[in-house]
Amino acid sequence: MSPSMTRLLALFLCLTPTALLPASAEASPVVVELFASQNCQACPRAHRTLDRVSRENDDVLILTWSVDYWDYLGAPDPMAMPEAKARQAAYADQMELRAPYTPQSVYDGVKQCPATNRRRVLQNIEARRDTRPDLAPQLTQTETGIEITGADPESFDLHVVEYLSAEANQTDMVNPVISTRVISDWDPTSGTVDLSCTYTCAAILQEPGHGEIHATLVLN
Repeated sequence: MSPSMTRLLALFLCLTPTALLPASAEASPVVVELFASQNCQACPRAHRTLDRVSRENDDVLILTWSVDYWDYLGAPDPMAMPEAKARQAAYADQMELRAPYTPQSVYDGVKQCPATNRRRVLQNIEARRDTRPDLAPQLTQTETGIEITGADPESFDLHVVEYLSAEANQTDMVNPVISTRVISDWDPTSGTVDLSCTYTCAAILQEPGHGEIHATLVLN
């Protein structure tokens, strides 16, 4: 066999196992949550930073939560939700921060940094890629909802987050959240949860008390 054919065969053998991996083996996206407000002067820069990060990284899901505690500086933020403020406060307690702030970005529920610092944003994303457990729970979309394997309701909360994306998003934010709910009592025997959303939804499997995110699935 010629040297060129030998090199070609070696390349084929190296690539074949990856090419044959099923789609279900793909890792969940890293969830980056931005807490922001229209009355926050630094937030437009954070929106631009995370928009660029989103466009350059296919394995990242950015969700923007609008909070209302800066409303006294201007008009009330029309996208603000009580759930956003409560979620950020829970993260601040969990990470032992002095107080919530904007624009804050949180990574899979376990890391955080100012969202205007692109270098730290990318570092946190890369850290989450490197530290995820090998035997994480799996979420799979079905005709009627999602199937959950490797998890049970006692160990995880299932957050269903609805957000505006693509043409539905007429803001300068990346995937602004418009509603959220928690499903904590799915049937562990069937592992199947019925879900329905008007806009784009993400199913997020997270430890109770806004702990670490273990699996995420964007619903088509």
